[in-house]
Amino acid sequence: MNCYISMHSPNTAKRHVDELMKRMGFTDLAVKTGKGKVATFFRKLFSMVNLLFKLKKGDVLLIQYPFKKFYVIQCNIAQQKGAKTITLIHDLGTFRRRKLTAEKEVKRLSHTDAIIVHNQCMNNWLTEHGCKVPLINLDIFDYLSTEEPVSTPHLLGEKPTFTFAGGISQRKTAFLYQVDEVLDGCHFDLYGSGLTPGTEQGWRNTTYHGQIDSDEFIRTTTADWGLVWDGDTIDGCSGTWGSYLRINNPHKASFCLRAGLPVIVWKESAMAPFITSHGVGITVNSLRELPERLRHITQTEYDGYKQAAMAMKDKLNQGFYFKKAFDSALQQLK
Repeated sequence: MNCYISMHSPNTAKRHVDELMKRMGFTDLAVKTGKGKVATFFRKLFSMVNLLFKLKKGDVLLIQYPFKKFYVIQCNIAQQKGAKTITLIHDLGTFRRRKLTAEKEVKRLSHTDAIIVHNQCMNNWLTEHGCKVPLINLDIFDYLSTEEPVSTPHLLGEKPTFTFAGGISQRKTAFLYQVDEVLDGCHFDLYGSGLTPGTEQGWRNTTYHGQIDSDEFIRTTTADWGLVWDGDTIDGCSGTWGSYLRINNPHKASFCLRAGLPVIVWKESAMAPFITSHGVGITVNSLRELPERLRHITQTEYDGYKQAAMAMKDKLNQGFYFKKAFDSALQQLK
């Protein structure tokens, strides 16, 4: 039996993996409780008790990491019951919240039997810090939606247009407050919440559209490109959030591709090799490069990027990458 504990997480990536496991016939061993932090705590606690009774020898339990206090407990219960665990990493505490040292994180992850990591960069980092558990690369997170992007041929306009949708607070995405001044010849469509009031009044190349539902974005966006960037500056991705792109797969890349948009990513990001090898976008060192870079992409070249992104969106919606990684992890357990 393949099984999991659903958590109804606010994290979109985790919810999508829960849904994929449900579609794949996994058994949900979570105990239902109400909503809220207290209810979530008891849901996890009662689900640990449920594992003791429901988990059998030969079963495989997939754990979405981090699972906070109950991660090691799940691994230990599975081991005692003769079951195996596969851990899918969403975030590493060493980088995301910086509450764990690399040594502590690797020690915690050593309790599982196989780990699905984001990419080869994360694979290398864990190996270099002493991880002995078999590692499988996910390559990119899948993205589920019932909506479909506009399917008519996409003709480039006089001004190349790219878009960003997500959290846009100055604390996390300071680069957004610098980008307008270097975009002459391009247009930038910005969606999200957290914009510093009045900021957009001085913008010449940027249109702020407010917050938008993810499915509505997928259905309605008319931009040429999706921007996957983070951090403090337009000159490379820096700071706590930006530097994390050197090792993780941002779900925003999956979101943009699910909307059928070729993506623009930082050349030094961990996602860059995947994006270029699959022909679904371009890489740049700085956003200052965009006006000249985008103006020199012909309609024929763009059509190639667009077709590749539209093909990729179907794979993401089918859970292709999670299914492939999970099958590879199962092989490691034999």
